[in-house]
Amino acid sequence: MVDDLLRLDGQNAIIGGATGGIGKGIAKKFSDAGADLLLISRSEEKLKQLLLELNNSKHRYLVANYEDPYKLEEIVRNELESSGKKYSIIVNNTGGPPSGKVLDANNEDFIRAMNMHLICNQVMAKLVIPHMKEIGDGRIINIISTSVRQPIDNLGVSNSTRAAVANWAKTLSNEVGRYGIKVNNILPGAINTQRLEQIIQNKADKLETTYDNVEKQMIGSIPLGRIGDPDEIANGALFLASQMSNYVSGINLIIDGGRTRVH
Repeated sequence: MVDDLLRLDGQNAIIGGATGGIGKGIAKKFSDAGADLLLISRSEEKLKQLLLELNNSKHRYLVANYEDPYKLEEIVRNELESSGKKYSIIVNNTGGPPSGKVLDANNEDFIRAMNMHLICNQVMAKLVIPHMKEIGDGRIINIISTSVRQPIDNLGVSNSTRAAVANWAKTLSNEVGRYGIKVNNILPGAINTQRLEQIIQNKADKLETTYDNVEKQMIGSIPLGRIGDPDEIANGALFLASQMSNYVSGINLIIDGGRTRVH
């Protein structure tokens, strides 16, 4: 019975950033749970490889760059109209902004980050919410960061952008809850992805120390004593996409091994 509640059979789901660490983990988890997927990434080669790994002929993909929300909207709208498929689950996920202090960022850095995260999330939500209203159900899941609760040093643009997305999501959840649509955020901590490797290396370079030293210090700040795996974020996403979370909306689900001190 519990397993049945975590199944996504007969559901169509859109997953952004589907070929990266967390996005790929969610794609595999949702596929295993029975969902039909529309995978979005800017790399067609990686998308084709992912389709081979998932081994499900019903999955589809779109090549799109989240740096251009207008083009993303055009591509996704055309796909929805031409395929006729309706989506009741969407995972908003894309790569985070580069490291750096907030005062070292220029206007273009903020505009680019807001386009990739806040504006693209808005675009995708407006494309799928009409159908969700029709069926009286829907799941919008946003992959953000624990910086929403506790800003992370040297991630000025990212901290600012993530907070904006979290407040957008909470506002949206209040507006669409009456239609049975649930809007939730996942706040990952230190997860074994290419982005985390870049963050660790940048910090090591700045401090003139080694990658291993920075990683060891990071692990020491995590009560569970290890870096997380993308599959553990995917487990949280599956919960929020499934019937197990029918009465959950407007929350920030922190998955970080206990590292965040402010809740």
